[in-house]
Amino acid sequence: MNNKLRNKIIDIIVKSGEGHIPSSFSILDIIFFLYKSVLKNISQLDDVNRDYFVLSKGHGAAALYVVLNEMGLLTDDELDSYGSNISNLGGHPDMTKISHIEASTGSLGHGFPTAMGIAFGLKIRNLNDNCVYVLLGDGECHEGTIWETANIASNNNLNNLVALVDWNKSAQQLMPNENLFEKWKAFGWNPIICNGHSENDFEKTFQEVEISRKSSKKPQVIILDTIKGKGVSFVEGHGKWHHKIPNKDELLLIRKELNEKT
Repeated sequence: MNNKLRNKIIDIIVKSGEGHIPSSFSILDIIFFLYKSVLKNISQLDDVNRDYFVLSKGHGAAALYVVLNEMGLLTDDELDSYGSNISNLGGHPDMTKISHIEASTGSLGHGFPTAMGIAFGLKIRNLNDNCVYVLLGDGECHEGTIWETANIASNNNLNNLVALVDWNKSAQQLMPNENLFEKWKAFGWNPIICNGHSENDFEKTFQEVEISRKSSKKPQVIILDTIKGKGVSFVEGHGKWHHKIPNKDELLLIRKELNEKT
């Protein structure tokens, strides 16, 4: 299924000439798992008991769009229009144009404070069964707003907030000595490291997170050990593929790898 969705990401990005293929590939598995197995009443926007998901790493929007489409929350025509002049689906998600987008993101460091605000608001209203999940990039975790938000969330015991960090090693290009686990722990969060492409690991990790949420006042963070460009050997990693659109020959090779693994 996930390689089927990776093909859809390729479809819309190549057609529009806009998008971040490797970043979308690295977060696809966790977003699909969230919508399939974790998020409560996510399709019912007027349900007071629903969960929330914020894609703070907005440039990976193509992954979110194909999952929303797969879950029946975005039509085929809407997905097919991605990146066109008449489309509501741009390279970054816009909450004013798409019903199931909780925050307009793209400027890194903005989505996390928004998610924290939602979680804080739920606490004020004593809606303690709701949970807010927010997906960050590892490079994004060097923005000052991330740690200001982490500090506020910890000090206000927002155990209804779960951060997910796409640790695809992008940040190591400039910050080779990063230690995300110890950083989050130092800010009063409960961190856990998880294989970011394994459904079995997701199931175990989210069970642990749910137990920890109920027994601790600390917010939770899952550090997802991922591969940028996951699924296509010559796209995996960094460099020129960050915002590159494949040519015809490259497209054939991408399709071949994805279809062989499907």
